[in-house]
Amino acid sequence: MEVTDIAKDKLKSYLSNRGKGIGIRIGIETTGCSGYAYKLEYADTINEGDIQNEYEGFSILIDPKDNLILEGITVDFQKNGLNEGFEFVNTLEKARCGCGESFTI
Repeated sequence: MEVTDIAKDKLKSYLSNRGKGIGIRIGIETTGCSGYAYKLEYADTINEGDIQNEYEGFSILIDPKDNLILEGITVDFQKNGLNEGFEFVNTLEKARCGCGESFTI
């Protein structure tokens, strides 16, 4: 897993502002018109079996059931006009739906 410098800075800032937590958890859920969507949430604890990717100041946790789809992704942070947020670049993605909310592999 690769995390861009801007994404690292944003994650550290968000965690600092939150005042607690060890990092974030990235996962996959079945949804949308293309089948899968990324989900991202704060992580306060490490669950049994979690895959832990450690960085300076935070960790990214992945449930082993999601690892096959998430292995090798790049986590980035993009700001386009008034919109900003984390972006995931995944070489396994074959297509995204028209609204960009879900993807297929």
